[in-house]
Amino acid sequence: MRRVLKLSLAVLAVAVVAALAGGYVWLLTALPRVSGTLSFGPEAGLAEPVEIVRDARGVPHIFGASAGDLHFALGYVHAQDRFWQMEAMRRLGAGRLAEVVGEAALPRDRLMRTLGLYGLAERQYQRLMPETQAALDAYAAGVNAWLGNSLGALPPEMELLGIEPEPWKPADSLVWGKLMGLTLSGNWQDELLRLRLAERLSPAQLEQLWPDRRGPALHGALDPSSLGAVAEEMMAALGDLAESRRGASNAWAVDGRRTVTGKPLLANDPHLGFRAPVLWYLTRLESPELAVTGATVPGVPFVILGHNRRVAWGLTATQGDTMDLFVERLDANDPGAYQTPEGPRPFETRSETIRVRGGDEETLVVRRTRHGPVVSDVLKGGGGVGGDEVLALSGTFLRDGDLTPQAIHGFNMAEDWVGFRAALADFHTPLQNVLYADSEGVISFWVAGKVPWRKAGTGWTASPGWTGETDWVGFLPFRDLPSSVRPEGGRLVSANHRVVAEDHPDFISDDWAPGYRARRIHALLDESPAQSLETMARAQRDHLSPMALELLPLLLRTKPESGRGERVLGVLRQWDGLMSNRRPEPLIFMAWLRELNQAIAADELGDLYASLPGVRPRFLASVLDGSAAAWCDDLGTEAVETCADQLAGSLETAMDGLVEEHGANFVRWHWGEAHKAKFLHPLASALPFGLSPWGREIATDGGDFTVNRGAMNTAKADGPFDHLHGAGYRAIYDLADLSRSRFMVAMGQSGIP
Repeated sequence: MRRVLKLSLAVLAVAVVAALAGGYVWLLTALPRVSGTLSFGPEAGLAEPVEIVRDARGVPHIFGASAGDLHFALGYVHAQDRFWQMEAMRRLGAGRLAEVVGEAALPRDRLMRTLGLYGLAERQYQRLMPETQAALDAYAAGVNAWLGNSLGALPPEMELLGIEPEPWKPADSLVWGKLMGLTLSGNWQDELLRLRLAERLSPAQLEQLWPDRRGPALHGALDPSSLGAVAEEMMAALGDLAESRRGASNAWAVDGRRTVTGKPLLANDPHLGFRAPVLWYLTRLESPELAVTGATVPGVPFVILGHNRRVAWGLTATQGDTMDLFVERLDANDPGAYQTPEGPRPFETRSETIRVRGGDEETLVVRRTRHGPVVSDVLKGGGGVGGDEVLALSGTFLRDGDLTPQAIHGFNMAEDWVGFRAALADFHTPLQNVLYADSEGVISFWVAGKVPWRKAGTGWTASPGWTGETDWVGFLPFRDLPSSVRPEGGRLVSANHRVVAEDHPDFISDDWAPGYRARRIHALLDESPAQSLETMARAQRDHLSPMALELLPLLLRTKPESGRGERVLGVLRQWDGLMSNRRPEPLIFMAWLRELNQAIAADELGDLYASLPGVRPRFLASVLDGSAAAWCDDLGTEAVETCADQLAGSLETAMDGLVEEHGANFVRWHWGEAHKAKFLHPLASALPFGLSPWGREIATDGGDFTVNRGAMNTAKADGPFDHLHGAGYRAIYDLADLSRSRFMVAMGQSGIP
């Protein structure tokens, strides 16, 4: 009997090993085929032979006879390497995630169906010029050729979820632009936050938290107590999209007077949330009519950031206020209508059916007002603000007539500044700072996109929709947007900072990033009279924190409560402000700053404290220099605490936590022990593998306000110093010889672990 049992167990073990090995071999068939010949004819969308050469890093160099054939081949290689990413993107934009992941995705699907992004993408295709439509068609044909030719496994995520992919359509590509419009124009999330804060903070306190604002915190006709609850639920429905408002990027250009070659150099590193894989995918496309190299987005046929034979371009977010919330008041006699300055008007309505994996279908009735979709309807059971009010959203990305894909196609094809500027005029959303350089020596900067022109106000928080007093009446003319061509100083810098003077007559934003990165880039450029690829790369890696150098003297005024505190202050007094991952000072400084920020603001903000994800240096400086010192009092105690009390107490609290986490010998601590770039797969939390094989982490330099940016959410209880947001792509374009240009993409090309 024992022999039989042993034999049975042995057979079972062999069977399990064989099954695992067979499964592994099957999953290996999901890897791309990178050699040999594939045959597709004109009926599949390919007119002439195309050669695809992958270099040692997996970057495809694609050579063809026409732009259409290049776009076909790009669709094919994108699908080979990143089809799961493409599938997840189009499902997100169409509000179809619940079909494959179940009820957990319903809040996101309700939001996307309410916004109607996919319908906008379908209508957008019809408005584009024929050449751009042809590029989208050829790309879709290339993706579908891969879908029809793939005989092995689909990407592992799709096999795990049992997804059968549908044919790719041009709208699947275009919806990515709508998603970027939502995530990079996220000031409505701050409007929701300010609605909630207006219940517990005074107007003066709100002004101290947002020192650059214009206009009143809340319109006098609105009741914050009726708005706060719906704002809270909507922020929960947004989920991680609410985090995406932490946008930041760098770009700078110098002309030939400031380079070793006598021709311009242009550097760009856009910052987005880290994922595995990241958004970007490198490629080179070469045909007689099109030669373009740089960063593409899987699912989209154009090079978004890069260079062609003569011109190079980079992008940063303008931080423009291009979205407004309106409180709409229902008509007292007809719940199917809402009030306008001209009288009652019926809601536009449509029904959306959301299929749910493992559950019942859900029917969502979407309402729309003259301002936009009723976003409070994303809440289950409807979204009344009060008994007779709803919230509607206006956004530039929610309007028909968006020609942005045509503009990016124009960037790819432009031969000089005149052609590039003409393409810029078609750029609608999201609002971007565009830096340009060409081989003729021209460098330029232009804000590109639609900027709302309001009757009154600045869209700082929700407005009453029934009065019409803050309605949009148009958009700022393209010719009036901030720009600079051939600057006298021979340099241009863009780091999300204010791009207009404070007395500029046209309102663009109250949400500029602090000018730390921009000032540091200018200082680095001043260090070298003639820039090279090496000096530009060194600047991209720079991790000195001007914020730390500005705030540290205010912190060092403290009188420590212990000998340990005195020793720590001695170390910080010698610190040069470099956020090096091998040094202890950045860890001590950030832990102290985090505890101080919490001691100052958490009692006033309560449960909303975590919704302000990072350190607000201008606010802290105003508190510590005495102009807003009332924040230092702890509302939870009878005593009146001073800023000196909070400085000393927060230092001890920070050190207690660090000692518990890293040991008592603080000179041996490393910033990189706490500050790690984390590239997590969206499905990793649902799988037992942890970071591997669907993600990576690495110790990094930098912080929120360094050029080499390492953005954090210091309000988080767990992992407050995790590096969550930064440069997933870097490039330096050399207009003397564009083949010398440098490129970096985090996590590499493949999306297949």
